Amino acid sequence: MAATAAASSPLCTWLVATAAACMSFASSEQRPHSAVPGRFPSSRCRRLKRRIQSTPSKCSVGRASPGCGVFSGGSGIHGLVSSCLAFQPCREYCCSDGFSIGFFGADGLVPSPFGSRSRLFDRRRMRRRQRRPMNRPSLSSGEVKAVAVQPAERLVTKKKPLTKQRRVVVTGMGVVTPLGHDPDVFYSNLLEGASGISEIETFDCSQFPTRIAGEIKSFSTDGWVAPKFSRRLDKFMLYMLTAGKKALKDGGITEDMMDKMDKTRCGVLIGSAMGGMKVFNDALEALRISYKKMNPFCVPFATTNMGSAMLAIDLGWMGPNYSISTACATSNFCILNAANHIIRGEAEMMLCGGSDSAIIPIGLGGFVACRALSQRNTDPTRASRPWDTDRDGFVMGEGAGVLLLEELEHAKERGAQIYAEFLGGSFTCDAYHITEPRPDGAGIILCIEKALAQAGVSHEDVNYVNAHATSTLAGDLMEYHALVRCFGHNRELKVNSTKSMIGHLLGAAGAVEAVAAVQAIRTGWVHPNVNLDSPDKGVDTRLMVGPTKEKLDVKVALSNSFGFGGHNSSILFAPYK
Repeated sequence: MAATAAASSPLCTWLVATAAACMSFASSEQRPHSAVPGRFPSSRCRRLKRRIQSTPSKCSVGRASPGCGVFSGGSGIHGLVSSCLAFQPCREYCCSDGFSIGFFGADGLVPSPFGSRSRLFDRRRMRRRQRRPMNRPSLSSGEVKAVAVQPAERLVTKKKPLTKQRRVVVTGMGVVTPLGHDPDVFYSNLLEGASGISEIETFDCSQFPTRIAGEIKSFSTDGWVAPKFSRRLDKFMLYMLTAGKKALKDGGITEDMMDKMDKTRCGVLIGSAMGGMKVFNDALEALRISYKKMNPFCVPFATTNMGSAMLAIDLGWMGPNYSISTACATSNFCILNAANHIIRGEAEMMLCGGSDSAIIPIGLGGFVACRALSQRNTDPTRASRPWDTDRDGFVMGEGAGVLLLEELEHAKERGAQIYAEFLGGSFTCDAYHITEPRPDGAGIILCIEKALAQAGVSHEDVNYVNAHATSTLAGDLMEYHALVRCFGHNRELKVNSTKSMIGHLLGAAGAVEAVAAVQAIRTGWVHPNVNLDSPDKGVDTRLMVGPTKEKLDVKVALSNSFGFGGHNSSILFAPYK
């Protein structure tokens, strides 16, 4: 590109200057020629344009875009500049032996493309123009007009030197889940095959066909969230703030260390699929009486971004701060984008993940209306059964998961404990249906393949997959077939679904499952698939983790999350080496 720009700059010099002169004259027809020194009369411009249009361009053949003549690509000066930048001189042009006045390039005088017989710039007219009074200094030999060479200079100066990519590591984790609010307690329960699914207790759901969920029975914000906020905030925010601060504590970030940190280099990116549904629902109920009864904070406390904002306000972190909402793929989107901020040098530390709490009447009723939920009310612990022939829908869950991502050198400098390395990931869209996956699984396959390519990981290196598998009829099989397509030849591969024990945490699912993947790397154990009693037809149980935990030396862990709208996401973790 640089070579092309350099070669075309002489032509740009002449053409840009000429076009600018013509355009300037056209805009000042009422002024006499003497008032615009150095400008061509309009008749001269017309003759020049006809001359250019009638001149056959050998250079455009095979060297420029079709139809890209000298004046193509738009009208006026913008089209002319675009044409110049795309122009590449051919051998016939460069070897032209005739010139009238020529124009100056990087290596001196370059012949005019219009030949020696051109009457546009004969010596008589040159002398006439030189006798005219000039209000600007004339160009001496070897000088170049700034307007012509400026685009070429920008192309050169904007090039960035190649630098080594910054590595991203996990140095802290925080969770709030139906199986515990500490990463070690949570994963220990997963390894034991315990279930966090039970009957819903927070409201009367006797009139609903589904009355079970992965509901958090006991939760306290003491020491994590100020009392005034504990009474006002939606649960999804309380879960998020608590999990975020626990991740900081787990990462060894003390108050003294916080005071010394560059907080402009620290950010928060935690999302939610559903947002503050209860706050919004309460506002609607208050509105039935009067708008005066509404909570003045109902709008900000219902938005998905406010959790990240409030956590940043509490910590004083001034780096990247926002949220992403892509349904059940939310957490993975947040984690990958947070890592990219670190890789691009925009931050040194990022708290990232997801949080959701939609187990309220409107949330339960909405998913019941979608006919997406299991109705195995009499046996809650066996209701979520990914890949099993008796599965009848997913089980709602709630909670939050937050990872503390950090630039490797920054983590080493402060002596942080490194749990795993984040390798990369990818996103795609099924572009098929708002709730159903593509029947051919093309979107999932593309997402996994792009994630591997982006991270520079081979198929053989991935030997553990924490699947999205939610216990739905179509979704489980589509993901399974995509995994077989990508990794079926890998005999070491083991696949499980954390949702078989905690249900589907919606926007928080990906972050909680990322914690499970990192814990598998740390401990060398992968948790079982519970309730997989009768695998669906075509499901190879040799790829699945059995009913009890299994020892596995994880090389690379893949975690998938998919959401309504066809959002696909895949992220990769590996042991830090």
